[in-house]
Amino acid sequence: MKRTVYLILFRGVGGKTQLPVKALREKLTAAGFEHAATCINSGNAVVRSPLGREKVIATIAEICRVHFDFHKAIFAPTLAEWEALIARNPFADAANAAPTSVHAAVLESAPKPEDVGRIRERAVKGEALEIIGRVAYLHTPHGFGRSKMAGKFDPWIGVENTARNWNTVRKLAALGRAAA
Repeated sequence: MKRTVYLILFRGVGGKTQLPVKALREKLTAAGFEHAATCINSGNAVVRSPLGREKVIATIAEICRVHFDFHKAIFAPTLAEWEALIARNPFADAANAAPTSVHAAVLESAPKPEDVGRIRERAVKGEALEIIGRVAYLHTPHGFGRSKMAGKFDPWIGVENTARNWNTVRKLAALGRAAA
């Protein structure tokens, strides 16, 4: 049976919301996921499974609810989708030069153009936001934490999402390739 590598992205991990990575890996493995790995302590995992995406998400959501009291959104792009996310990055040069200045946000669905426009209006010189498919790419050369555009992204984009900086994007790709 064909097995698919999924990159598991947990929304809102950090600060008060934590997922203990060792225990998470153990629970994922016990549930039958192969090559379960975690990437830094920020809500990222990689698994290989014959299950479809919805079943993978439902199974992991139940594990997280029962064992870690985690009730937030979980995204599960495939390794192929993640490789496409990397290949389509409109800020590839900036990501190579300063990986923390570029973020990719996986979107639940397409945002409304007017919401994207409102966010773009907050951009200062050098900043940019591009939506390609179900991914929002943010370039914040002056710092993500200081960017007014980035600060308005989550509350104004209008769709569930979870973002990773380019360092994490690359680390997840490497873990995914190792699981394949």
